[in-house]
Amino acid sequence: MEIDQELLEILSPEKTVVLVWDVQKMLVQKIFNTELFLEKTNAVISAAKKNKVQVIFSKITMLPDKFTSPVRKYFFKKMGFSFQQIPNGLDLEIEATDDDIVIPKNTASMFIGTNFELLLRNAGITTIVFTGIATESGVESSARDALNRGFFPVIITDAVSSSNQEAHNRSLENMKRMTIFLTTVELEAIWKK
Repeated sequence: MEIDQELLEILSPEKTVVLVWDVQKMLVQKIFNTELFLEKTNAVISAAKKNKVQVIFSKITMLPDKFTSPVRKYFFKKMGFSFQQIPNGLDLEIEATDDDIVIPKNTASMFIGTNFELLLRNAGITTIVFTGIATESGVESSARDALNRGFFPVIITDAVSSSNQEAHNRSLENMKRMTIFLTTVELEAIWKK
């Protein structure tokens, strides 16, 4: 793989974070490619740590019922999601280490209702590498928000997934013109340069 200088600069470790989006037990159990997804996501995390790239996990955090959006309740019900069905369903499937940051969130965008953008701006971060679940929901929403806020969104195509493979594929098709697409192997090669 030939890597251009501009891509090396965009993915410079000191300006990059890896966002592991909603890799929680109840979601991982429902995706179409669990084993491969976990292997690739762990490889991205490992490469990040070798290169001193900050890893940030997002984590769906439920608000008390009275304070949960009726819109969110409606769509969760429509999709058949019940966080009570799976014991510890909201626990992370990939355990965060002491060096990682875990950010609780309540929407399908990492930029709404969290301090994520503040953390990135404070640290001089310009690039967000995306892994996680679901491609067509939080990953795409957050990637679009990243682009609109002046960050480079990088989608690791073999480390994002969904319970709906067709929706996952459509989402990748939607994002290919507005994000940088890399595989896990390509990302590792860039960080080895």
